[in-house]
Amino acid sequence: MLRAISSAALFLIASGLAAHAGGDAALGKKVFNRCIACHEAATDRDKVGPHLMGVVGRKAGSAESFASRYSQAMKDAGAAGVVWDEANLTEYLKAPKQKVPGNRMAFTGLTSDDDIANVIAYLKADPKP
Repeated sequence: MLRAISSAALFLIASGLAAHAGGDAALGKKVFNRCIACHEAATDRDKVGPHLMGVVGRKAGSAESFASRYSQAMKDAGAAGVVWDEANLTEYLKAPKQKVPGNRMAFTGLTSDDDIANVIAYLKADPKP
């Protein structure tokens, strides 16, 4: 009986972690509204910041359309091998100035792990306007 309860508890914990890790693209689109003043995700149009279309899997500081406007810190991060995978995006979205010191992004970061996971799910999901 105890073994069955322990197995059920582990299953529920694992399920919760998997749901959190995967994020919800629809909720992420809502959270991304905080970003749209400076970033575009549904097109390759740059704004104050680079477009984020296809950012997941892209090397930091490598959007060609924004090349001359990246901070040296972001160019250096890309040269050092930073690729915007889920782990790096999570760290960056939580604390941009800690992940890439000296970057120009004024946004201080998202405080909710759920919001971060949801934004990443949105960016991975081929965002539409």
